[in-house]
Amino acid sequence: MEKARVGIVGLGWVAQVFHLPLLTKFPDTEVVAVCDKDKSRVRMIADRFGVPTTYYDYEQMLSSEELDAVIVCTSTDAHLPVTLASLKAGKDVFVEKPIARHYDEAVQMAEAAKLYRRKLMVGMNNRFRPDTMILKSFIEKGELGKIFYSKAGWLRKLSNDNPWITRKDKSGGGVFLDLGIVMLDLNLWMMDFPPVERVSATMHRHKTKSVEDSCLAFIHMKNGATLVLEVSWSLQSAEDFFYCDFFGADGSAMINPLRIHKQLHGNLVNVTPAKIETPFNLHKKSYENELKHFIGAVRGLHTVISTGEEAVHRMKIVEAIYESAHKGKEIRLR
Repeated sequence: MEKARVGIVGLGWVAQVFHLPLLTKFPDTEVVAVCDKDKSRVRMIADRFGVPTTYYDYEQMLSSEELDAVIVCTSTDAHLPVTLASLKAGKDVFVEKPIARHYDEAVQMAEAAKLYRRKLMVGMNNRFRPDTMILKSFIEKGELGKIFYSKAGWLRKLSNDNPWITRKDKSGGGVFLDLGIVMLDLNLWMMDFPPVERVSATMHRHKTKSVEDSCLAFIHMKNGATLVLEVSWSLQSAEDFFYCDFFGADGSAMINPLRIHKQLHGNLVNVTPAKIETPFNLHKKSYENELKHFIGAVRGLHTVISTGEEAVHRMKIVEAIYESAHKGKEIRLR
């Protein structure tokens, strides 16, 4: 195909700030329709980005438009029905993180992609940051030796952009499904998805009622490596930040900012590439690279990264973390 014909369902902040500004400028993409239940919002955003057709019902959009792909940016509770309907209609699907509220919903979505032989990609934009891709290449080449320990965290004040995110029926969970799953995915991807043996976690509610606003998790791999995660909407920090540190037998590295140190002739040497972009550019580039990758997959140029199957694997770990926090004990994964 010369251009991928795309429809977007859900016009919240991520669609307005990243998806639409980027996709409408891609030369190989045509955004032919947008859909949202808020009628005034959908008309305003369609006008702003020059999208010709608007819908308030995604099923009507699927039956009326000739689309190659659907991008799902709705609240998490709608990910399952919109994705299943889109796959059944013969469309490839990009769905923002997390794939679903629960493990069983993720399984249904991944199985539907196989059944209808369509591509299903889950938004994990931090894999597509230029600095994380550089570090991934260092780790894959064995420059740091075997990674035996990593720690990561994301502390960010709760935003008003998505008020539904603190409603468990809509979101499925709190800060761990919002921020924790991103850091979990980034670490597992960096380490080439080592099988997880057991997890333990604690969760707290300081400013939320039905979901957690802070979580600390310990994740032990079958290969002996350990991952520690901390995420919070409510930790009393002077500023928002995220970090991701890796420690190997022959070196160490961190992200945000990128730093890579390697043992050479008995000395720890800084081998970080010289050119480092600003945090804002890295964040913007991550979405741009991610969406370019998805459109390329839709056009048949390559296979999908961050598949539905990988998301199912992540959700199994996520559910074990929630179970550990609820029961107050370590959980072993089957």
